Amino acid sequence: MPRPLRVLHLEDDAADGELVKATLVREGIVCDILRVEGLASFTAAIHEGQVDIILADFSLPGFDGLSALDIARVQCPDVPFIFVTGKMGEELAIEALKSGATDYVLKDKLSRLVLAVRRALAEVKERSELREAEQEIRASHKRLRDLFTHLETVREDERERIARELHDELGQILTALKMDLAWLGDKCRDRRELFEKTRTMTEIVDTTIQSVKRILMELRPAILDHLGLSASIEWQAHDFQKRTGITCELLIDPPNIVIDGGRTMTLFRIFQEALTNVVRHAEATRVTVRLEKTDEEIVLIIADDGKGITNEQLSKPRSFGILGVSERVRFWGGNVTVEGTGGSGTMMRVVLPLGAEE
Repeated sequence: MPRPLRVLHLEDDAADGELVKATLVREGIVCDILRVEGLASFTAAIHEGQVDIILADFSLPGFDGLSALDIARVQCPDVPFIFVTGKMGEELAIEALKSGATDYVLKDKLSRLVLAVRRALAEVKERSELREAEQEIRASHKRLRDLFTHLETVREDERERIARELHDELGQILTALKMDLAWLGDKCRDRRELFEKTRTMTEIVDTTIQSVKRILMELRPAILDHLGLSASIEWQAHDFQKRTGITCELLIDPPNIVIDGGRTMTLFRIFQEALTNVVRHAEATRVTVRLEKTDEEIVLIIADDGKGITNEQLSKPRSFGILGVSERVRFWGGNVTVEGTGGSGTMMRVVLPLGAEE
């Protein structure tokens, strides 16, 4: 069986208290009613915390309903508070409701009391269910962010592992092959056809070595670990301009920015993602990059002169590039804004706060 409804009734007239109790019982509400008459007993009952609903007269000797409402809103804000009083003008009723009262019932119309109580309890249940749903959504979002962070960490570790294996194994094999081809070329200098073939093969090996170096740099730039963020951004901007022909202007202030490895990797990957988007979508001829560091934050701004991005494109559910940037930034407590106007280019602004370790 469900437990009785725990009612705290602030009422100095015992007869009115019994009338209220009889009204609730007659309509099938099983309840335990604690009637109190003044400030001390009301406050004590509130502190015990075993209250499902509060009924209160408006005027009492040395105490009043609005004062009781103020106490209840502080001590138990989720508990419904219904005035059950003899007289209450319209203005006073409006003031009470604005102050946080759930409802009011006049004593000469107690037939409304049960409806008011049931409606108040239903609202409490709805708020509780909504709060639980919101908490579950927040917990779900946190789990997704934790998963994203974990996957990013795993991906960076995998990139580092692949880069190391490519460097150690494929790099050594290509170097050995190039040396063997050089030896073979020396042995067949007097046989022009074979010599030209070995020279062509050597050029192919050289091209392959350069491709491997480029892949290694994209997977895990060694410059990132050894020289830090500023040098890595400069290298990436130079490489981007060389590969695409798109002018890339760069301003770094101060020139040699040093921050922790986590934020360094985050900003570098965001920079790579932004340049990739410029090539794929922007149709730009110029990119301007600003990297600035203060005592409190580091700011990365990437702007292009391309065709711009629309609000519809930004809000697409499958805009995973922007979503990925947002999640990377959110991990550090930062923020990212993307602004675009048709024909006027796009600007991305990333701000990461700097922690105490900086």
